[in-house]
This record gives sequence, C-alpha cells and structure tokens, in this order.
Amino acid sequence: MNWYEKLNKYFPIEEMKSKEHMELLLQEKADVYYKDEGPFHVLMYAEFDTFIFIDYLWVSAKSRGQGIGHKLIEKLKQQKKPIILEVEPVDYEDSDTEKRLRFYQREGFNHAQSIGYNRRSLATNETTPMEILYYSPEGETEDMIYKEMKRMYEDIHTYKDKEIYGKAYQPVDEVLIYDEEREFDNIFDSID
Repeated sequence: MNWYEKLNKYFPIEEMKSKEHMELLLQEKADVYYKDEGPFHVLMYAEFDTFIFIDYLWVSAKSRGQGIGHKLIEKLKQQKKPIILEVEPVDYEDSDTEKRLRFYQREGFNHAQSIGYNRRSLATNETTPMEILYYSPEGETEDMIYKEMKRMYEDIHTYKDKEIYGKAYQPVDEVLIYDEEREFDNIFDSID
C-alpha cells in the first residue's frame, strides 16, 4: 500500500484531500509542504515561518504503542514553533477518536475552545465540524492560532481547489470563526 492509500483507508472521506491535491502541494509548495514516511507511519505537514500544521498523521495499528507518533511529534517540536492540527470530536462508536485525543493530550496539546471550524466536504457535500488542537511552546494565544489557521486554510486546504475538484471550498470566513465567548467544553474533558 502506498502512502496515499494508507491515509485514505484510515481517514474519513470528508477529511481527505485528493491524491492530486497532495501531490501538487508536495511539488508546487515543496518549500512548506512535506511528507515524512516510513514503513509504519505517514506524516503530512506544512511548516511555515511562524507555525507548523499537521495535515495527516497515520501510524500503523500494528506498531502503535512503540513511540512512533511521539518521535514524530518530538521532531516537529524541535522547531520551537506552535503546532496546529484539526481533530474530530469524540465518536464513541469509533474508539480511535478517543485514542487520538489521549495521544495529543499526552503530547501537551491544548484545545482552542474559542475557534469554531466547520468545513463542507467537496467529496460528500456534508459539513464536518472539527476542533483545533495546538501545541504552544511560547504561550501563543488562541487569537494567534486562529490567524495561523486562516493562513493555512487559504494556502494549503484550498490550494488550486477549483482546478483540482472543479469547485471551490468555502471562503475562510465561512469556515473559521473566533469567539472568546464561544460555548464549547474543552474536548479533553470528554475523555477524562
């Protein structure tokens, strides 16, 4: 199985970019978009001057518990930049959602409770609510994380979307909101 098949088999269709999209990012945005691949993992991420965005992290079920995910996150933390990622809320019928959250909690990630994120999938046309997690080495604020997420959405998620998919993703201001009064519980409380 190649790297894309591994990701495609693991992640829900509404969260997946097409292979063409990811290959274009690797080729045309090679200065910021990277693939770290091994026999038991695939990590797709974007590293900008002020932050890192984890697009996809997959570790083979057979090799979980061996510290592979931890080593990959540690490698990113060495850049001493905030690390941002999207995660789906806990689905009690999918135990992997809870395992993923526990993993990121152990790795020192915070839940950006002030940031709302709802993106319509071009594959399914369904809106998928996601939550933003971030690692903050210098005490970066959720407002700053929000601004970096907007940049990532425009530079990575919607890159050449009309050309690749034949239609555009929603504009960033429809997808991401920042509201310090947002009524949303800390996602990590749902697993404690």
